[in-house]
Amino acid sequence: MSPTLSRRSFLAGSTVLVAGAAARPSRARAQSKPVRIGLLTVKTGPLAAGGIQMEQGTTRFLKDRNYTLAGRKVELVVGDTGGNPAGAKSKTQELIERDHVDMIFGPLAAFELLAISEYAAQAKTPILSLAAAEDMTQRKPNPYFVRASATAAQGMHPLADYAAKELKLKRVITISEDFAYGHEQMGGFQRVFEDAGGRVVKKLWPPIVTPDYTPYLAQIAEVDAVVQGFAGSNPLKFMKQYRDQGLKLPVLGGGTAADDALLKSFGDEAVGLITTTAYTSDLDTPSNKRLVEGMVRDYGNIPGIYAAGLYINGLVAEAALEKTGGKTDDKEALIRALRSVSLTDTPRGPFHFDHLGNVVGSIFVRRCERKGDKLVNTTIKTYPNVSQFWTYDEKWFLAQPVYSRDYPPLKG
Repeated sequence: MSPTLSRRSFLAGSTVLVAGAAARPSRARAQSKPVRIGLLTVKTGPLAAGGIQMEQGTTRFLKDRNYTLAGRKVELVVGDTGGNPAGAKSKTQELIERDHVDMIFGPLAAFELLAISEYAAQAKTPILSLAAAEDMTQRKPNPYFVRASATAAQGMHPLADYAAKELKLKRVITISEDFAYGHEQMGGFQRVFEDAGGRVVKKLWPPIVTPDYTPYLAQIAEVDAVVQGFAGSNPLKFMKQYRDQGLKLPVLGGGTAADDALLKSFGDEAVGLITTTAYTSDLDTPSNKRLVEGMVRDYGNIPGIYAAGLYINGLVAEAALEKTGGKTDDKEALIRALRSVSLTDTPRGPFHFDHLGNVVGSIFVRRCERKGDKLVNTTIKTYPNVSQFWTYDEKWFLAQPVYSRDYPPLKG
């Protein structure tokens, strides 16, 4: 017996020998059945820009692999959640119960992910999502969840470190949408910034749908900078109104604040914006060059974090399927394989997963600049091997409350 042949494979092979050739056709048919990947995306509302990128990134990866992973054909089944928890739950049920998908890519938003997490875990269906909800891999971990992007705070911890130690900022105001992603981003920034000697003097929370940011912009004063965490198309509105109000303070933000795919829609209001992200289109790796070239060719746009994140999910799924020999029926073996993936050539560089299923990889600090007639994000610093726990002790970190609207509290 080959040393690489598992006991299960050996026994199955022995059965074929004993039972005769009649057993072979059914086994061949099982192996020829396509791998079914469900994609939960958003095609309408303020988050649709990211959702459309998610589908583009997934499709781009599957095209690169000729819709074949580990020797098996792949079928992609797409569900539009509408960007709300109820839609996410109903589409997840359809993907699992009607379409019998082997794994799910998505959803986009934390509130969508939290709505489906328990159901998907009970169904033992692996989820590979960009949704950044902290506790999915912290205090309430889902054993069937893998995240190759970052938690909401994972990129904000380095941003706070950079703001305090290299930009020498002392006092800032934070502003972000009033939902979990915004809360957790700003909470992560605040903890590290204040531990480094800075102070967050005010936290502003406009609703996701806010046509006019003027009442919030009027409260920005007596600080060194503004830290924003808007997502979807909201960064465009915020930065334009920020400029129109005549505000000149430096602006910092997370990965969705100046996503590469949004740059063509910005004007000069974005010049100088400093952001941190788990993906940057200027990274010089073979995998990233292939992704960028394919996205420009197919869609006329460079990839942002949503497209790159789903392309990377494809790489993770591929590596896991190679570990299982293309098999997907044993869900526990499949999730073990997914979480054991460690890759070197990816669009975001090398990474691996921690024991809770969250990525450990580089975070990039970038400055938005105008080069000729285009805006570009230029990487100015790389923080390697960033954990979701930053430099804090894991047990201590998990004993603290999850980042929220009011935690950490403002200092008096």
